Amino acid sequence: MAENTADRGTTSGGRPARPDLAAMIVPLGRALMAAEQPVLDAHGLTMWAYSVLLHLDETPIRTQAALAEAIRADKTRIIAVLDDLEERKLIRRQPDPGDRRARLLSLTGEGRRLRDAVQAAIQQGEERLLAQLPAADRNGFLRGLQALSTLPELMPRKPGRETR
Repeated sequence: MAENTADRGTTSGGRPARPDLAAMIVPLGRALMAAEQPVLDAHGLTMWAYSVLLHLDETPIRTQAALAEAIRADKTRIIAVLDDLEERKLIRRQPDPGDRRARLLSLTGEGRRLRDAVQAAIQQGEERLLAQLPAADRNGFLRGLQALSTLPELMPRKPGRETR
């Protein structure tokens, strides 16, 4: 049996002491997305529509281009999503007074209520999963995941923009 030398990041056989992050996170992400789908379906939302509703809350009004960049979607891809959300009176699109070609987006009260209901239902399901971890591990996992997900190198960048 190989000795675990986690402090060096490998076992005595030279293999890594743990799986790659993507090898652990991608299956978890897929399972979480599959678990979210029935909640989204029950509320008539696609994953893209839910992502739009979530991101509009971070900054109440932003351009369609900025929103597309934030959710890592092609700006032409989200037009149909925005059309649907606007038709359902979940968002408002208004011309930007500073640039008539741009559209400013905001959540309506109904959009905020729907987003909150969907997020609560999704997080209720997540709590069942997280409950399988001891409280200290759960809190550490959530803190670490939140810290990693907000690293600058993971934030969307415009093509050609240099990183430092």
